[in-house]
Amino acid sequence: MTTDTLLPAITLADLHTAYAQHKLLPSQCIERVLARIATVERPEIWISRVADEALLAQARALDALLQEEGAAVLARMPLFGVPFAIKDNIDALGLPTTAGCTEFSFTPQRSATVVEKLQAAGALLIGKTNLDQFATGLVGTRSPYGAVRNAIDPAYVSGGSSSGSAVAVALGLVGFSLGTDTAGSGRVPAGLNGIVGLKPSRGLLSTRGVFPACRTLDCVSIFAHTVADAWQVTQVAAGLDAEDSYSRAVPMTGIRQRGLRIALPAVLEFFGDSAAGQAFEATLAQLRALPGCTFGTVDYTPFKEAAALLYYGPWVAERLAAVGDFFTEHKDQMNPVVAGIIGQGANYSAVDAFNGQYRLADLRRAAETALAPYDFLLLPTTPTMPTLADLEREPVLRNSELGYYTNFVNFFDMAALSVPAVARADGLPAGITLVGPCGSDQLLAAAAQRLLPDASDALITPLPFNEPTIQLAVVGAHLQGQPLNWQLTERGARRIASTQTAAQYRLYALPNTTPPKPGLQRCADGVAIAIEVWELPLRRFGEFVADVPAPLAIGSLELAGGRWVKGFVCEGQAIAGAADISAHGGWLAYLAAR
Repeated sequence: MTTDTLLPAITLADLHTAYAQHKLLPSQCIERVLARIATVERPEIWISRVADEALLAQARALDALLQEEGAAVLARMPLFGVPFAIKDNIDALGLPTTAGCTEFSFTPQRSATVVEKLQAAGALLIGKTNLDQFATGLVGTRSPYGAVRNAIDPAYVSGGSSSGSAVAVALGLVGFSLGTDTAGSGRVPAGLNGIVGLKPSRGLLSTRGVFPACRTLDCVSIFAHTVADAWQVTQVAAGLDAEDSYSRAVPMTGIRQRGLRIALPAVLEFFGDSAAGQAFEATLAQLRALPGCTFGTVDYTPFKEAAALLYYGPWVAERLAAVGDFFTEHKDQMNPVVAGIIGQGANYSAVDAFNGQYRLADLRRAAETALAPYDFLLLPTTPTMPTLADLEREPVLRNSELGYYTNFVNFFDMAALSVPAVARADGLPAGITLVGPCGSDQLLAAAAQRLLPDASDALITPLPFNEPTIQLAVVGAHLQGQPLNWQLTERGARRIASTQTAAQYRLYALPNTTPPKPGLQRCADGVAIAIEVWELPLRRFGEFVADVPAPLAIGSLELAGGRWVKGFVCEGQAIAGAADISAHGGWLAYLAAR
């Protein structure tokens, strides 16, 4: 960003660079945000806003911290001075929660957990955004506060239900925003407005303080301009919340160091929208040209059938359960399309609910089997992009079309990331979505950066471990950058130290090993050998050990300083005739000398 105006894309990296170089203060940033909101003149984006003076007072408090601590405060508060917005089914202290229904409005006594975390990290809440009423819809028009128009072309739908949150980011009014995602509400508007939409694994972000659509499926989602920004917000917001019974400690899978294995639907559907189909094919052509990517196809039938269950199955009753007595007493004051959908929930019985679960279990098993050979499923974010006029003519049909590639994801307990791709020939945006199993959030973010040449190259660093781990010392082919390091990273391991053994080891170059490997032995006349210590999820340790070939083994190593960890050792008979390379001090130094 420049120092005198805000660009349409407010990125975390740009803001923090400006703050660190003393070219911008948080209060100046907020002044420019407020000026931009006034200039853009899109009142339908907002349902409520933090009062200007209160917001500026918060920003001036951050000014003082920046002047007192300098750049250190940016490390301590990773979202320092970043303006953000939240969907108005998420609670914020001091602002009403409407869920897009005026008569439903209430004032919460506390902010949602995710909002508390973001503000503690220095983010500045600008206000609460418009949505399809009770988060029921993928179009962004079902609200008494007005239809939210598309950021690129106001004649088109913005997508929903997190319409205001997506458009606020796309127009550069905030650095990031929160939405929610049950059927695609955190991805559809991202794709239709040319931004990133991250839908985390269910339970990774707390939903305490979020008014539910379908409580068993709901996720808080994140809109941003770059994958790196969305991931940074995820790192702040994620974590087990004891106050949310659907929150969980989601174990993360590792990232892929080797080529990406990508699944595509065997048959693609664009509902006659040739521009959407051509844009997706153009994106695929670019991706197929990248080294290391392999593609295969899967039958999309189980995904499509599961998607249909969300609005044409007993889960509609969960929407009715969420709204509760308000529906009975105030149905006539609701959006008629929303009321019609939610009202269908009364038509399902407990028997229907169980039969729906049985059918969903069958579909999920079929989908898991189909995707087992792949890292993720690649889809168009939306198959088409209707105009507001199209929607007015056929509101239910157009809404249903927008969810064709999104509705199944939470049913199948998967993570998803929508990113901008090759634009349509008519200049409108087109998105692609990476969909992976529960816990693949970091894998998807890292893969998106590899696939998209214009994506931010900021490091996608892992979330903190939330499960038992074990530390493992590696000495040769498993070191970072070496040919077997993928056996660690793809199991979610992280390097925590580059250090040395105690001065009681010798290192040998083992003959006839592929790739070349050293052997480490403890002895009385040893020296200190350079090693790396990695931390590995305990649940993956057994399979890692199973891959270790003889004459190597996993034993216990003494580190410099006297601490013991698990690590690579070697059978004594294997070093007969092997070259002693201990004088090099480590495997990498030996390779460099060669």
